[in-house]
Amino acid sequence: CMHCESGWGSTTMLLCVARVVVQRGCRRLRPFRHMGTTPTGPLAGVRVLDLSRILAGPSGTMLMGDMGADIIKVERPKTGDDSRRYAPPYIQKKQGEDSDIAAYFTSCNRNKQSIALNFTKPAGQDIIKQLLKDSDVLIENFKTGTLDKYGLGYEQLKEEFPGLIYCSITGFGHTGPYKERPAYDMLIQAMGGSMSITGVPDGEPMKMGLSMFDLTAGLHGVIGILAALNDRANTGLGQHVDISMLDVSVALLQNQGMNYLAKKERQARVGNNHPNVVPYQVMPSKNGHFILTASNDEQFERFCKVANRLDLMQDLRFNTMKARVVNRAVVTPALNEITKTMSTGWWLEKLEENGVGCAPILHPDEVFADPHVLSRGMLIEMDVPGCEEPASFIGSPMKFSRTKVNYRLPPPRLGAHTEQVLVDNGYAAEDLETLRESGIIDYEPRAPGSEAPKSPIVTAREVRASRKQKEAARLRGRTWGRVSSISEPALDGYDMPMPEYQEPTSELRGRKLQGDLSSVDLPYRSTF
Repeated sequence: CMHCESGWGSTTMLLCVARVVVQRGCRRLRPFRHMGTTPTGPLAGVRVLDLSRILAGPSGTMLMGDMGADIIKVERPKTGDDSRRYAPPYIQKKQGEDSDIAAYFTSCNRNKQSIALNFTKPAGQDIIKQLLKDSDVLIENFKTGTLDKYGLGYEQLKEEFPGLIYCSITGFGHTGPYKERPAYDMLIQAMGGSMSITGVPDGEPMKMGLSMFDLTAGLHGVIGILAALNDRANTGLGQHVDISMLDVSVALLQNQGMNYLAKKERQARVGNNHPNVVPYQVMPSKNGHFILTASNDEQFERFCKVANRLDLMQDLRFNTMKARVVNRAVVTPALNEITKTMSTGWWLEKLEENGVGCAPILHPDEVFADPHVLSRGMLIEMDVPGCEEPASFIGSPMKFSRTKVNYRLPPPRLGAHTEQVLVDNGYAAEDLETLRESGIIDYEPRAPGSEAPKSPIVTAREVRASRKQKEAARLRGRTWGRVSSISEPALDGYDMPMPEYQEPTSELRGRKLQGDLSSVDLPYRSTF
């Protein structure tokens, strides 16, 4: 796309940190001399030339990078990816002091090497083609036809690079009457139908809180690329993967879309409710809100037992799934009055004990202190150049038993790898100086006679919950005892004082690691 929008606390919380030290000198599947370590994921050996920017493309290429692909991110000299300026907030240089690195940019740009290259000029286009000689994939998200102007469209490259997988992520695709329109995530939410079914029944159409179709277009791009790589393994031929954000948004209507297609009738908005299941919604409590998902008749009967209202199972408006949907106007208000009688914490503990789907509504600070989230490695820390303390990042959701993801490079400075990438691809020092002086590339030149800077040791750490926390989370009802809810931020909601939230920290926070740490005795030796 052209653009996009964008656990509970305890004073006694103990957090362990699994440290992984990234080392040099391992066997590589390609000449990764400019990288800090060998990738361990299932895409190790795949090289991606990434011409995308903002969110849709970069989120996809970061996913591939986490899985081991070598990602070369091409950025405009001097300015770089637009999302470098999508700030504040910035990641912290040290506690209480901002760095100059936008949090938005860091969200989708780790495990990449940045080169600053002007490919609007013939010399820049030649560099792109030189890099493509050893690349498997090119991914871009420019408006349809933009790269054709520079001889870098798929039709212009496919004869010279027949094995190239060329992935385009655009708002409307490379065919159809809207193909030349630019797109933004909110426009796609509107045009793809999702806004019309989101929001309270008597309110205005509502967008989602996430840049959903930027992110899912990037995800579909990765799926398409992997499918095309599999086909190339059999045929030797590449192809164009054409991903349209609008197509993705229409496809993701799924059951909601079929609700319309079944009878060709518009569906009214149901807010936080489910169009086909009741109750499956936000429920009010005595002191807040919670989620109740009684998604079949057995669960609803167990809910009635917890509520001491088994008489509802004798009421023809309540006793079957179909009846509850048809009589939503009666059922929902009646259930709301029932759940208002007890606190959120009471409902969560009793419903969980009886096997009824339920959950608290969490703020991000609570999510990143959740012992289950931590046990899954979804909060990591990395050393970032220019920052005095490790920065926190969201971990990869991809979990492999053998070819584990690893975090090799923090989000790069603009053009940080220009010199080394081009040297590794056959360019001499004098060539680089000529290209730099003419504005085709940009990097910080070294002093005459000095050695090329060595790749820094990069450390990545999974922030982990303690064994005691994880054991408590496995006990029924114990997971909800100290959860606060964003739905009622002024109330603790759980019949107990709420301790002030304390950010998870590692024993390494606040001090930098120096030198070669390959011999450090680590709690976990393998990458994650």
